[in-house]
Amino acid sequence: MKWEGNRESDNVEDRRGSGGGFPLPGGRGIGIGTIVIALLGGWVLGINPLTLLGLLSGGGPPAQVQQAPAQRPPADDTPARFVSTVLADTEDVWAAVFRQAGGSYQEPRLVLFRGATPTACGTGQAAMGPFYCPADQKVYIDLGFYETLKSRLGAPGDFAQAYVIAHEVGHHVQNLLGISAQVEQMRGRVGQAEYNRLSVRLELQADCFAGVWAHHAQNARQILEQGDVEEAMNAAAKIGDDALQRAHGGAVVPESFTHGTSAQRQRWFSTGLQQGSVRACDTFGARTL
Repeated sequence: MKWEGNRESDNVEDRRGSGGGFPLPGGRGIGIGTIVIALLGGWVLGINPLTLLGLLSGGGPPAQVQQAPAQRPPADDTPARFVSTVLADTEDVWAAVFRQAGGSYQEPRLVLFRGATPTACGTGQAAMGPFYCPADQKVYIDLGFYETLKSRLGAPGDFAQAYVIAHEVGHHVQNLLGISAQVEQMRGRVGQAEYNRLSVRLELQADCFAGVWAHHAQNARQILEQGDVEEAMNAAAKIGDDALQRAHGGAVVPESFTHGTSAQRQRWFSTGLQQGSVRACDTFGARTL
């Protein structure tokens, strides 16, 4: 992916502080292995990580977590600069898309953290992977997830990493459009299996929105290099519900899916990439996913 020299976003907040590892409250550490177990556990058990964090329902009051004062990432921090550049690119694309539709895009903030951090949706944990909190309109990511994505989930590559960010920004777009709120209103009105199906459609639409970003970014700035699309498609496949359940050694249970199968995630990302249209991402109106 061509990103060096492109604009970096001012909407990045660095809460990582100093020191290595993944500090948690109480001085305990968390390793990549633990992250993978918790991440797989949430998906394999059919529990949406967003639900676990209380991100859609608002959760309880944020727990107190020790953290350094918020600041911009260091200029020599390449991973942080990459994330900041991808975020800036999503800002440019979605601002143009909203403007063309007669609206105004409200940019999300991206928070870099290690281990755990307070959010308006409760305490965010690295174990849940990257997530979006609609209550404060922020995307949260522990950059250690990218090592998990590469080494444990088998999805390396910078464009695979960009896809992850674009997916979370896709949730922000859903929040701005009122889609997330409509899905959340169904909580308690339908059974768990039906709510899981709604969650799948929500996640697949975020995948499609990630594709919409890639479509417009490529047209405007020619960001794609050979193999980039394959990296994103591979990442989408590796984090499909069916793939994660098989990787965990369990049976594939469609009723427990909350994110969609590998084939579905690939299909909807590809739809957004090829058509570049928000209307093409109507997963809720689609008869088949």
